[in-house]
Amino acid sequence: MPDIVYTWHYNRVMTGTNTLDWKTLLRIYIALLLLPIAALAADEYARDRQHLVEEIEQSVRDTSLYLDKEELDPRVMTAIAGVPRHEFVPAAYRSLAYTNRPLPIGHGQTISQPYIVALMTDLIKPQPGDRILEIGTGSGYQAAILAELAGQVYSIEIIEALGKQAEERLEQQGHDNVTVRIGDGYYGWEEHAPFDAIVVTAAASHIPPPLIKQLKPGGVMVVPVGSRFLTQQLVLVSKEPDGQLVTRQILPVRFVPLTGGHD
Repeated sequence: MPDIVYTWHYNRVMTGTNTLDWKTLLRIYIALLLLPIAALAADEYARDRQHLVEEIEQSVRDTSLYLDKEELDPRVMTAIAGVPRHEFVPAAYRSLAYTNRPLPIGHGQTISQPYIVALMTDLIKPQPGDRILEIGTGSGYQAAILAELAGQVYSIEIIEALGKQAEERLEQQGHDNVTVRIGDGYYGWEEHAPFDAIVVTAAASHIPPPLIKQLKPGGVMVVPVGSRFLTQQLVLVSKEPDGQLVTRQILPVRFVPLTGGHD
């Protein structure tokens, strides 16, 4: 029973009156004042997320010749509509959180464009029981989207400050199926391999061999390939049951480079 209702019920039963004490009345008054503000804020973000979903849907149609499809998996779009992107961007950029564009998150890194997050998620076709590896935690937003759709997400971030911030955000948002580690993602996370899918959120000059090894037969990986100054291609890598690789270039992209001690 809520405190206010309980207090009224107690007064009524014990004293035979329907009166509330002044402290309770003050609490009611403050609560009534704050309700419209909280409701307005929630509605504002809900509208912004819905508008973002519509923008992504239009972007998919605009790039359908690259994608060979005109819409993404509805489960992916539901995750985009539900995850609060404003919680994964710095306060200075919160007003831009639901624009369909990348945003700075510090340390020379960015949170990816929502269209790209949705597309990469759609390409790996995550299922509830899947074990997914993400290379480049960043702000944690991509991991949060994956957590809505997969069984377990393992995410590696090479920049310690970003990794710790992302881990805190993910915990605050209740994504207890995400494990974050600080390290060089080029080498993957052999302890938890093999993975049903791998998502690489930084551009590599080549597809990292350790990640290919850690991908389960029948699994898929999506990775941007190219250098900072040349055209990058988003590449879908499928590992056949016999271990053979099939690659497909999806569309031109622009990502920050994959960093670390590898060549």
